[in-house]
Amino acid sequence: MRIGVISDTHGDRASIKQAVKVVPNADMWLHAGDYSQDAAYLASLVDVPVYAAKGNCDGQTSAKIDEFVEAAGKKIWITHGHRYSVKQGAGDLIEWGRQYEVDIIIYGHTHIPDQLWCEGLLIFNPGSAAEPRVGSGTCGVIEITNEGKIREQIIEIEL
Repeated sequence: MRIGVISDTHGDRASIKQAVKVVPNADMWLHAGDYSQDAAYLASLVDVPVYAAKGNCDGQTSAKIDEFVEAAGKKIWITHGHRYSVKQGAGDLIEWGRQYEVDIIIYGHTHIPDQLWCEGLLIFNPGSAAEPRVGSGTCGVIEITNEGKIREQIIEIEL
């Protein structure tokens, strides 16, 4: 299972197109908010399921603050992160992730890519596709093998 991960697109369709280009053959896409409405545009570019969480800049949207999906036997929690103090670190995410009994946490909000493992739990921020705080725009890919192993990667987007 190959999962494309994107966040903080802020209505920038060019960055979404580039993310799809640099993460080919995804079986699913996850959008961690701040412009979760962009998930509909993303869905128009790919022929796979797209899931999104609501960010703090989203206004009226049908996306939920917390979205849960399952992929290849792994439980994934998608959240923007603004309600979990992610700018101060991953502590709240880890605590809630344990309570939710998830294997992977996807979040955004900081506009800075991050990948952290904590006792078998992956905490993954793809950064911002459109408005990075440092360097180039980024997105991510998570692969879950048939044996259940999780591999993650941050990928730069040329804007």
